[in-house]
Amino acid sequence: MSSIEIGLWSFPVLILLIFLRVPIGAAMLGTGLVGTFLVLGKWTPILAQLKAVAWNTNVNYSLSIIPLFLLMGQFAARGGMSQALFNAAAAFLGHRKGGVAMAAVGACAGFGSICGSSLATAATMAQVALPELKRNGYDGGLATATLAAGGTLGILIPPSVVLVIYAILAEQNIAKLFLAAFVPGIIAAMSYLAVIAIYVRLRPESAGQAPRMPWRDRVPALVAVWPVVAIFFMVVGGIYLGWFTPTQAAAIGAAGAGLVAWVNGGLDRKSLFDCFKETAVSTGMIFFIILGASVFNSFLAFSRLPQVGAEWVTAQGYAPMTVLIIILILYIIFGCIMDSLSMIVLTIPIFFPIVTAMDFGMSPEHFAIWFGILVLMVAEIGMITPPVGLNLFIISAMSRDVPIRETYKGIVPFVTADLLRIVLLTAFPIISIFLV
Repeated sequence: MSSIEIGLWSFPVLILLIFLRVPIGAAMLGTGLVGTFLVLGKWTPILAQLKAVAWNTNVNYSLSIIPLFLLMGQFAARGGMSQALFNAAAAFLGHRKGGVAMAAVGACAGFGSICGSSLATAATMAQVALPELKRNGYDGGLATATLAAGGTLGILIPPSVVLVIYAILAEQNIAKLFLAAFVPGIIAAMSYLAVIAIYVRLRPESAGQAPRMPWRDRVPALVAVWPVVAIFFMVVGGIYLGWFTPTQAAAIGAAGAGLVAWVNGGLDRKSLFDCFKETAVSTGMIFFIILGASVFNSFLAFSRLPQVGAEWVTAQGYAPMTVLIIILILYIIFGCIMDSLSMIVLTIPIFFPIVTAMDFGMSPEHFAIWFGILVLMVAEIGMITPPVGLNLFIISAMSRDVPIRETYKGIVPFVTADLLRIVLLTAFPIISIFLV
């Protein structure tokens, strides 16, 4: 069997291991090690490479931004910021038809601006908004689907952990990617609001209305979100104004969120330890996935599959946009069986060389940024598409009285909006890169 054939066979083996519930990091690590042995025929270089990859993964300074953003999200969740965001959004939108669901989406967008994790945003906002949605007579499928879709804004609106991983893999500027993701993230939030507005008009029985809140109550609710605004501008604004590097900004944001949580009484010695523990567990999982992906991608490099694949695609004479559309479709399919982080670390080293070898009529940097935003958006769809929509599982576990099939039905309009947004961003790259 040739090295190319070994590389091709590694993908069905990897998918089989994933279906057998093997952790994605372990699946990629094991497949990569065995595949490298089959290509090279000896273990000595593999052991040397494993030592180097493990060291390089854990000492990479750029990756230090990940635990800091995760810690910031932990502090924000315990500091009452999610509740304040939802209260402020509900104060202005709750009395409208579908307004409480719209407020949940708005709160998810605000929380995502200081969290950077889709799962954390979905889980945190579900605790806050789900009881209110049920109390106001919302259909179970609409309520859970809204929170699952809204949770994806945690990785669409900067800062985003997944976007950091892409920046490292594609060797791009993290700050520019954050800036490029801002407008598409806002478009995503607005599209979800539009979905809710249309849904409740087609099915009026699916949603109730909260009483109109007087202005004397709206203003205090709005003022209560100042810590979120301050942290967002301190982190994102500090990066763009050149005050901090992304890693420094993440550290300052984590410290600011921790201070707010402590002042609000949501942080004591025990909860501080819990924050550190949860951050450590999530960081370890992400780093292990990156380690497994590094070994697997190294094996693919030994097999020369990415290089041969890029040469083959170029030789076919396909139009660049055709190749891009095929890759985006593959991402949607992968998203049905893999989480977004695993998908990014596994596929970018394969797909990125293929698309960068083609002429899309823009500079290499602008193309890399545009492609990264498209990949981020398509990966986000995977968080809410069955059968492995992790956000759907999170929300379903927190709302056991709603059958998951109802959540699956409710998520269809949101996925449709996502697909339309992908078409828009693909057809008009300027939306993603004009701020850059």
